[in-house]
Amino acid sequence: MGSRWRVTIPHSPGSCSDLPPPTKGTDCSFSCPAGKFLEMSTQQCTSCAAGSYSLGSGLRFDQWDAVPAGFTSLASLLDPGPNGEDLQACNSSSWTPQGVYLESNRDECTVSLVYAVHLEKLGSVSFTYQYPDNNIFFEFYVQNEQCQEMAQTDDQKWIKVTSNGEWDTHTVSLKSGTNILYWRTTGILVGGKMVKPVLLKNIQIEGVAYTSECFPCRPGWFSPTPGSSSCQPCPSNTFSSKGASSCTPCPQHHYSHEGWAECKVRPPCSENDFFQIHTACDSEGKTQVLYRWVEPKICVENVTGAVELPATGQREPCPPCNPGYYNSNDSTCLPCPRGTHSDGTNACAKCLAGTEPVLGYEYKWWNVLPSNMKTSCFNVGNSKCDDMNGWEAAGDHVRSGAGSSDNDYLILSLVPASLSGMTGGEFGRITFVFETICSGDCELYFMMSTTVVESWEGSKGKQSYSHSMTRNASVAYTWAFQRTNRALDVRRYVSDMVKLYSISVTNVLDGVASACRVCALVPENSRRAGSSCVPCPAGFYIDRDTNRCLECPPNTHLAGRHTYGQDTCVACGPGSISNKEHSRCYSDCSFSHTENNRTLTFDLSPMNDVASLIIGPSFTSKGTKYLHLFNISLCGHEGKRAAVCTDNVTDVSSKDDQSDAAPFVNSVDSFICQSTIIPADGRGFRMAISSQSISLADTFVGTMLDKLKNLFPENSKDVPDINFFYRSLQATASCDQGRSSVITVRCNPEKSERGELSVPSSCPAGTCDGCTFHFLWESAGACPRCTKDDYHRIEGACKGGAQETLYVWNEPKLCTKGEALPARSSAACEAIALWLKVGVGGGAFVAALLVSLTCYFWKKNKRLEYKYSRLVMSANKECELPAADSCALAEGEEADDDVVYAQKPTLLGKLRAIANKVSTDAYKTQRRS
Repeated sequence: MGSRWRVTIPHSPGSCSDLPPPTKGTDCSFSCPAGKFLEMSTQQCTSCAAGSYSLGSGLRFDQWDAVPAGFTSLASLLDPGPNGEDLQACNSSSWTPQGVYLESNRDECTVSLVYAVHLEKLGSVSFTYQYPDNNIFFEFYVQNEQCQEMAQTDDQKWIKVTSNGEWDTHTVSLKSGTNILYWRTTGILVGGKMVKPVLLKNIQIEGVAYTSECFPCRPGWFSPTPGSSSCQPCPSNTFSSKGASSCTPCPQHHYSHEGWAECKVRPPCSENDFFQIHTACDSEGKTQVLYRWVEPKICVENVTGAVELPATGQREPCPPCNPGYYNSNDSTCLPCPRGTHSDGTNACAKCLAGTEPVLGYEYKWWNVLPSNMKTSCFNVGNSKCDDMNGWEAAGDHVRSGAGSSDNDYLILSLVPASLSGMTGGEFGRITFVFETICSGDCELYFMMSTTVVESWEGSKGKQSYSHSMTRNASVAYTWAFQRTNRALDVRRYVSDMVKLYSISVTNVLDGVASACRVCALVPENSRRAGSSCVPCPAGFYIDRDTNRCLECPPNTHLAGRHTYGQDTCVACGPGSISNKEHSRCYSDCSFSHTENNRTLTFDLSPMNDVASLIIGPSFTSKGTKYLHLFNISLCGHEGKRAAVCTDNVTDVSSKDDQSDAAPFVNSVDSFICQSTIIPADGRGFRMAISSQSISLADTFVGTMLDKLKNLFPENSKDVPDINFFYRSLQATASCDQGRSSVITVRCNPEKSERGELSVPSSCPAGTCDGCTFHFLWESAGACPRCTKDDYHRIEGACKGGAQETLYVWNEPKLCTKGEALPARSSAACEAIALWLKVGVGGGAFVAALLVSLTCYFWKKNKRLEYKYSRLVMSANKECELPAADSCALAEGEEADDDVVYAQKPTLLGKLRAIANKVSTDAYKTQRRS
């Protein structure tokens, strides 16, 4: 009925005489205010005694020397095996108490911190957290007593990432009844780098029933007055026990830090207990080195083995001013006025007519921090660091300061600066030279606003790092250095440090100038003093002769910020053209190649939409499955990068994938980008986890037909491969020259127009060295346009007075679209063709002629033979041979019968006879004459 009854229970069962009757107690929703508790006998709210506190209707957990009663830590793998193999692998994973906060696991196990609470009325839960690393998956959700998840918005369930060292508070409303609270984390160790844990502190729950007792202050804390709602930490050099109302000073030669429950003996002073600083330049332009004890000072000087504080160094000349600054009368460095420049050693001078100052920042001398740079110190559980300088100027470099403990974040910031313009997709560039000297697990972070751009662990030699800004937005550049991420009672790594030697930022509107550059003038061709500079339009350069703005030639792009002279217009790479602004070169997805008097024309537009390639699965050391996802845009949108990869570790939601998603925390746009994907595990996730998104190709370089080293199978087709080359100039720890990528486009009629992507079998991750990536894209759309050379004609037989003509593709067909096959045609024809008729007639005529000639010559030959025989016979008479009867014809007679030969003479014999006859006749003629 919403109320309670107080019933007397006897200590000994059975003795129930003279017991007070039941009395009505407080309502179920009754609660005392903060600082009081409900005294059961009087049913009145009573103030807590000194040394204790109460939240009234709430609970607070801010003491993490051990996991408080009621909290449970459950561990498992995100993707457990079918036989529960995850139980053993994650036995040691849990939320760990660290004194002032609770620390999550650092491995890839899924660990849930669970707390069940019963609320009598509507309430809430709030907690302070630190979530610096988006390579860990962190969510908070609530279930009821039937283990059904309460309805929560995405903002309530998915925790936002915090900057390094910063704390944020998350609050969620709770319903009355039983609420089971879950804080769940899962590390993503795909890259092999240890993730930073989630930290929890000050969990507070409102809406519980009255509290019947007050909570004592924990050791090291105290509550001086009755009715307190919280306790305070004991100051340095004091201590307290549990439930203390005051703090006790430490004995002589002992010390303690804030909130300590005991004091420790002061150690002898050593080199780790002091640091050096440089004084600001005095009126004489001198500076000197000073030494200061690390605060708070805990060491003792006057004991055996102690080190004394070194004496102050000699006064030395101050370093020169930084470029763009000048030395004032009081030996301070001031920025040069607008329109002037200085190298830091000379006075500011105006730029000559026809020139303008090159604005930016260039810091390489560090007597004092520039006015637009700030330094600070931050610590999770030590507020004493807040008032300390995180970095100190040291002449030719600026270095990390001492801080108050080894796990302090020492922060150096360059305040937001506006960038002045874009050239080739780059608004500006920051470059710095640094060095880390560490004996422990130190780490240096470089951040833009709150996003970590790059980090370095351990000792690193002197090196340069450069980062390009591709968005015109005001940003703050931050360097954060932490000696160790473990809280230690004793300073062990105070000598570990980072040194920044120089910082340079280009294209800054409110920057200073160290030099001038040529600019375009107005009025035209004027070089008079006072002539003002005008900016050239996009895609124009300054002519050296006239100082006028002229447009770059076609298919060239402007390289760098300097635009003086036509040589600043750099020709685009092979197979690429420039956009209208000449800010970038790109491929329009068309390509032509001439070989052996044949021109191949390629139209790759069907392959221009973003394509994806998933490689894997792979497994981490604990068996977590992950995939590599590549999004590829072959040509982009007129050079604009179209492939986008996003990190959704902190944005995975339970809503439908088709709905409008919240803005992603981190995304990269590129021609080729890569993300690491952990598939959904079916336990409340509606999409896979995507993280570690990087760009592999920011700039298109060009296309070539050169054969690359044997990474892919040989091309068996008679169509050359097209290689698209890309670059990403962003340097990384392993690729100091940036990354490069090659997409080999190959004609394959057996594939679809969209085609199929693959990576070399010898480099299953797409790269063998982590810096150069290779992809093979086989597609029917990569075949050249069809021409007349790609088909041939076939003529059919003449049937019924008609003849058909067909056109068929050459096999195998290695072309697409382009010229279509001519239609089938039919033409009239005759059964016997004219040429055939002419041939037959001509043949018959020749045959008849040959027969006639044969007969003629045969008859002529017979006559010659007859005459020859008579000639022989006449010759015999003249030699006075014996007389004989003659059957010869008289002179002038014609033979009536044919001569009959006993043996038929051969053709050769006949020819010989004719020759002999001719010679005989000639002899006779001579004799007669």
